[in-house]
This record gives sequence, structure tokens and C-alpha cells, in this order.
Amino acid sequence: MSVEFTYMESPVGRIRIVQSTDGLVEIALGDDLARRKLDAAWRYVENLECEATEQLRDYFNHELKEFDVKLVIEGTDFQRTVWLSLADISYGETMSYGELATKIGRPKAVRAVGAANGRNPIPIILPCHRVIGSDGSLTGYGGGLAVKAELLSMERGTATLPLKL
Repeated sequence: MSVEFTYMESPVGRIRIVQSTDGLVEIALGDDLARRKLDAAWRYVENLECEATEQLRDYFNHELKEFDVKLVIEGTDFQRTVWLSLADISYGETMSYGELATKIGRPKAVRAVGAANGRNPIPIILPCHRVIGSDGSLTGYGGGLAVKAELLSMERGTATLPLKL
């Protein structure tokens, strides 16, 4: 399986997009850029155009609210269940970790849901930024809380950063 990666600039900073012949493998942004290591087998392609880059550009330009990108998701069955359920949280809406745990049929697994959410390999497209604390607070985000806050503000139409790409 051939894997390529590129970087794109966005209103929330630089985003790394990792794409294989089978689909989107990873997105890293904010604080995660330093934490998520590049695989030596991955090949850098400047200005790689793929479904993910096009759809992310449309998302940041307020032209797309639901992604339709083929994903390659590696994780445990539980993690995959959590990650895939994130796509059901509507644009501009939020859900608590407890609500998400209940939604997947594991109401007592709130901490496990939080841990899985924190390991989401494809943020924005699998919108873990839409998961918040039970008291409405912004808690934990691999890209950093400032990025999470800006993504939610952008979706709600209250963003402070310029959005047109």
C-alpha cells in the first residue's frame, strides 16, 4: 500500500494529510503535528490533491458540512465504534462524552470513550472537536483547546479567524 502525505494551510493552522491508495489514513493539526510521527515509508507530495484536501478546503470555506471521504481506520473495535459514531454529530452541534458513551451502548465507558476520542486519527472529518465535557466545557483535544474552540466557533458562525482559503 502506497502512502503519501502533504500539508495544507487552514484557518486553524497547518494540517498534515496522510492518504493511501485505499483512502485517508490520518489528519494531524495543531499540537498533534509534533506528537504524531511520520512513518519513514510515507512519501511527501507537495500540494497533493485528493478528496480530503478538497473537502477540507470546502469545509473551511463553509461550503461543506458533511464529509464523504473513504477512510482507512486502524484501531480496536471499541475505538473504531467511537470514531465512526463521531460522524453522526451534526455540524455546529456538540455532544458530551457521556452522551456519546450512551449512544454507542456503553453508558459506563465514559473514560474509555474520552481516551478513544483523544486517539482519533482523523480529526475534523471524524469530528472529535464536537465532543465536550458534561458541564459544557471544552475538554481535551489532540490539536489543542484553542483549535477545538476555533473549529466550533467556525461551525457556529462566530469564528474570529479569517476563513476563506
